Amino acid sequence: MAGQSFVKFTAIKVDPQWRRRTPEERTLDKKEFAAACNNFAVADFLRGYSLVGTKGSADLLLWTASPNLDHIHELHVLLNQSGIMRFGEIAHSFLAMTKNSPYSDDDRTKVRPGDGDYLFVYPFVKTRDWYLLPLEERMRIMKEHIDVGREFPHINLNTSYSFGLDDQEFVVSFEADKPSDFLDLVQKLRETESSKFTLRDTPMFTCRSMSIERALNALDGTAPVVVPETVAN
Repeated sequence: MAGQSFVKFTAIKVDPQWRRRTPEERTLDKKEFAAACNNFAVADFLRGYSLVGTKGSADLLLWTASPNLDHIHELHVLLNQSGIMRFGEIAHSFLAMTKNSPYSDDDRTKVRPGDGDYLFVYPFVKTRDWYLLPLEERMRIMKEHIDVGREFPHINLNTSYSFGLDDQEFVVSFEADKPSDFLDLVQKLRETESSKFTLRDTPMFTCRSMSIERALNALDGTAPVVVPETVAN
């Protein structure tokens, strides 16, 4: 996608009553929802994640991006027409945009998804005192923050900006194969000077990467279960 993009993370909670519908009804509901997502993904960016077993307040997360905010609006209009959303609600919603950081020369105007098994997402707000610091001082503090991130090159970061668009100031997302790696990164970041300027960085989401179809199947327990092989001692 050329230029800046709008980014949206949408966490959806499905009412348990939906699982009491017949298998045929649930299958149709999931097909409607998946069709809207897959149609959007033809021209724009969309990835699906399951929150089943990792978050009590939501079951499914969509990570979407488009240079045109109307496309994201139209996607959600279609999703609202699906059987899933007749039994569901948006538990959390974070809207943001990509832009370059004043603390890095890297091009951050594009969404740069990785291929990690897990996505970790949270909204982020800094204290007002942070913005009153001179730019040179903020750059000094952020250098330590960035250097810690570089100790974990296997973790992919995307930062998007929500100033004037939503309740938070940033939405940050990390992709990793092991949740323990992300835990270690966050612990080290807590020990940096920049951490004292954090006002809020919750709620946090641990999302399992999978196709939309598999994430929908996980809602009613029809997802394939992988049974590990027995290892002889």
